[in-house]
Amino acid sequence: MAVEISCSHCGAAAFLKREPVYQGLKKTGEELSCSACGYVFPSEDQVPFQARAEAPKLFTAEDRSPQVKVFNEGENKRICRYCANYVVNPFVQFCACHKKEVQATDTCSRFSAAKDRSASSRKDNAGPLF
Repeated sequence: MAVEISCSHCGAAAFLKREPVYQGLKKTGEELSCSACGYVFPSEDQVPFQARAEAPKLFTAEDRSPQVKVFNEGENKRICRYCANYVVNPFVQFCACHKKEVQATDTCSRFSAAKDRSASSRKDNAGPLF
């Protein structure tokens, strides 16, 4: 990332050049210099950084569209992913009630809510592999 400075030595608007300083094979620091004139700054505190202009605001809160609510409260809770008969393994998603392969977003009339499958409940019932 290029960092712009106003060089105190030559007065030009230039980029800050960072070069590593080595003693043998060990890095001992960085040399900060002006890309226009090559002046080496003694420390980073003495580098005259240019003030970064704030990006223009193109949109305001009034420009945002209203939040879209796709599901009614609880409507998305009747999908197979939340059913007690939904079995997942790495190769297939399976319905134990219908004995067939299903997708997590499928629905059926024989839905029965599963116990809470959140991360906190899994932590309490953790087996030897988890």
